[in-house]
Amino acid sequence: MATDLIEIDPEQPSSEALDRAEAAIRLGHVVAIPTDALYVLVADPFDLRAVRQVYQAKGRENHRPLPMFVRDSLMVEELTREASPRFEILARRFWPGPLTIIMPASATLPLRATGNTGRLAVRHAKSRLVDELLTRLEQPLIATSANISGRPTCTSGIEVFGVMDGRVDLVLDGGPSAGVGATTIDITEQHWRIIREGAIAGSEIAECLDNSV
Repeated sequence: MATDLIEIDPEQPSSEALDRAEAAIRLGHVVAIPTDALYVLVADPFDLRAVRQVYQAKGRENHRPLPMFVRDSLMVEELTREASPRFEILARRFWPGPLTIIMPASATLPLRATGNTGRLAVRHAKSRLVDELLTRLEQPLIATSANISGRPTCTSGIEVFGVMDGRVDLVLDGGPSAGVGATTIDITEQHWRIIREGAIAGSEIAECLDNSV
C-alpha cells in the first residue's frame, strides 16, 4: 500500500486532516497520529480486517492485546465486564493523561482485538486530536505505539513515515513528540501491578490507591 503523509497541528487539527483520518478509519485502514505520549497507530477495534492490519503493520505477536483510546469513563463501561472502584479512582486521578489501565473486556469487544486474552487496555489521552477523532467516530480506537514490535517507538511523524511506509495508510505528522510513554497498570487481579512504568511513577499510583482505602 502507498502511505500518505499530512502535516497537522495536534492542538488545532484542521478539518481537512480530521476528515482524511476519519474516512480512513471508517474504511478499516490504519492511521498513525501524534498524541500526548508519543506517536500511535489508531484503527477500528470492531473491524477485524483493521485489527489484523495493525498486527501485521507492527509485526506484533497475535496473543498480545491492543491498547485502546476512550473518550471518557462511560465509554469504558461499554467495553468492560467490570468498572471496579479501583478503576474509578485511577480514572478520576490520572485521566485524561498517560495512564493505560488493563481491565476485563466485555463480550461487545471482538476477542481478536484483545489478543484472545479477554482483557482490555484503555486510556483517555490528553490530546485534542484524539478527542476529535473519538467524538467524530463515537467509538473507541485501537491505540498501539507506532513502531515495529521490539524496536523504539517513533518520536516524529517523519520517523513514523520512514518506519511505517507501506505498512499503514496515513500518517498525520505533528512534528517531534516531546511526550513520554504511558504507564500501564493491570487491575484485573486482586493485587494491582505495574506492567510498564512511563510518565506516571508507580509510587504516584501506589499513593493514590493506598489513600483511597
